[in-house]
Amino acid sequence: MERDALLREITILDFMALDLHLFLNTNPDDCEALEMYNDCITRSCELRQKYEADYGPMTAFRSHGQPGWAWINEPWPWEEKFNFEISETL
Repeated sequence: MERDALLREITILDFMALDLHLFLNTNPDDCEALEMYNDCITRSCELRQKYEADYGPMTAFRSHGQPGWAWINEPWPWEEKFNFEISETL
C-alpha cells in the first residue's frame, strides 16, 4: 500500500474509532460496537506500524527512535506534503 493510501486508511480508522468511542460512552453494553471499536484500534495500529516502518515516524511522540532523530526527515503533519488528497469519490 502506498503512502497516501496508508494515511487515508489510518485517518478513516481513527475517525471511526473516535466515533465509536463516543457512542460507547452512552452505550457501554453494546458488544457489537465494542467489537467494531477494538477492530478499528487494532487495524489502525497495524497500519501505523507499517507506515512508520516504510516512511518514518508519524509523530514525534510514541514513535520508536531510529538511528538519529528521523522525525525531522519527513514532512511534518502540518505541512502540505504530509497530507493526502481527498477525492470526491470517498
